[in-house]
Amino acid sequence: MAVLFKAFLVLPLVFLGTFAGTPINQVQKHGFSLGIRNPFGSIQFGFGGQDGSNFDGFQQPPDGTQQPSGKKPEFLTNFRGRWEIHSENAGVSAMQFQLLPNNKAVWFDTTNLGPSGLQFDPPYCHPNFNNASLIDCYAHAVEYDTETGSVRPLKFSFDPWCSSGGLAANGEIISTGGAIEAMRAVRTYTSCDNCEFQENQVALAENRWYSGQQTLEDGSFLLVGGRDVFSYEIVPQNQLQFEPRLFQLPFLRETRDEKENNLYPFVYLLPDGNVYVFANSKSIILNPYTGETIRQLPELAGGSRNYPVSGMSVLLPLQLSADGSHNVDVEVMVCGGNAHDAFKYAENPPRKFLPALNDCNRLSLTQENADWDKEIMPSRRTMGDALLLPTGDVLMLNGAKAGTSAWESADDANFTPVLYRPSAAKGKRFKTLKPTQIARMYHSTSALLIDGKILVAGSNPHQFYTFNVKYPTELRVEKFTPPYLAPELDKHRPVIVEDASDKQLIYGQQFVVNIKLDDQVDASDIKVTMYPPPFTTHGFSQSQRLLVLGLTQVTNQQITAVAPPSGKIAPPGYYMLFVVHRGVPSRGMWVHIM
Repeated sequence: MAVLFKAFLVLPLVFLGTFAGTPINQVQKHGFSLGIRNPFGSIQFGFGGQDGSNFDGFQQPPDGTQQPSGKKPEFLTNFRGRWEIHSENAGVSAMQFQLLPNNKAVWFDTTNLGPSGLQFDPPYCHPNFNNASLIDCYAHAVEYDTETGSVRPLKFSFDPWCSSGGLAANGEIISTGGAIEAMRAVRTYTSCDNCEFQENQVALAENRWYSGQQTLEDGSFLLVGGRDVFSYEIVPQNQLQFEPRLFQLPFLRETRDEKENNLYPFVYLLPDGNVYVFANSKSIILNPYTGETIRQLPELAGGSRNYPVSGMSVLLPLQLSADGSHNVDVEVMVCGGNAHDAFKYAENPPRKFLPALNDCNRLSLTQENADWDKEIMPSRRTMGDALLLPTGDVLMLNGAKAGTSAWESADDANFTPVLYRPSAAKGKRFKTLKPTQIARMYHSTSALLIDGKILVAGSNPHQFYTFNVKYPTELRVEKFTPPYLAPELDKHRPVIVEDASDKQLIYGQQFVVNIKLDDQVDASDIKVTMYPPPFTTHGFSQSQRLLVLGLTQVTNQQITAVAPPSGKIAPPGYYMLFVVHRGVPSRGMWVHIM
């Protein structure tokens, strides 16, 4: 990334000379500010704590690249991960997934699947929404204890099939949209021993089926698109009754193909309060409060990236400074997917599964006139998940090497996770990890847990629960142990002393994290990261971001960090906080910011 921004060092001077005295709304149109006075924008080189080392060995590059002055390399390991079965049968396949701040997870599929693997006790039955003559007495949602594997079935009145969601500032799930009778539904869920979803069938302004959802700076939610809908709306948190705020978005109509290819758009809140929206192969920066398109960005060539030709995407980690003197670089990454017409061949028999794409593409939203920078993944992937890790790396897993999303529309499962290191030199960023033995195809999910492991669940590429086939409905739950949890690294692993650490954060204020660590360290050895648990479905983790905090004091006993400056950087709510020592993360600690 340092090379990427070298030429950009002169832009502040150009900016001042060109636009001095120009009204801010005129400056915005030239793209230097992304719509609001520019709090992110010019000169950052990667993200803190990363050293650009050789990715395969986590060590000094063999090409003569030097570490920054005083910078120590990350600790070495040849460990490529470990898989374990956490539950042999969770009862419900995880199509939609949300981790909660009590380390329980809620996941669900759809109420029109017929029998699942779990019945209510005592019995609870309701009519099947597709066929009123049928009675369904099976669960289609569960609360799952990610530590013990225990399961509690949950009830739905309205079908959440292919819905969206997120976590409100108070830790409550906000689920939106769905299918059939529930396209305008909003649901809320608060975790307790006997809590159930609360639902309003007609809360939304328009139908939302396969829509994107992103938490905004005040904790409200932006819902973008959906099937046959070319608009977005803003939904307040923690309310089932509200006045809809609806905006038309012609961009969604412009990005629709013959087979759609613009559903579940990738949506990210940017550090100036605007949002980035990627659909199909195009993207824009949008002011969510006015509907104005602030900036149109270069098209990503090669195919389609959104549902049903499902690629992966992340907002790369945001590096913050302790004193606010450095602006925040913003870069998005989009990987995989398939050809624009791939679903046409895969949708109906005789099916033909085109090879998935194998490219990964990065775009700087900070650098003026930037274009997509392409690199090649170790394997092809569609329907995969991309998760940000506490270290700032990206884990890619699940999905297939051929075909598309949708029932029966893919083949050649991709069993091998890939670790991607954004700060390494291009050509040294990918590393293949230990394969799983379980195919995770359409309707599979994954999530980062508080202990740094990855929970992997779901996979049901069929209309109903189906087992005696090549890719059966999957009720087993796995955990993947990434390389940074290698046993030989434990001696370098920080331990957060939670009882002596600040858990309630205030925007822009310093806070203390007390740790136990045998090694002597300074600020160059440590980074502190914050991660909000995203809502994951259909290969995309909605509202996912990783913040690398500015530090003012570091010892092997105590760290003083500075909380994010505003909700534009960190929307209010719960985050997992990690202390990372030269690539080795602690167990996380839940913190809350308002």
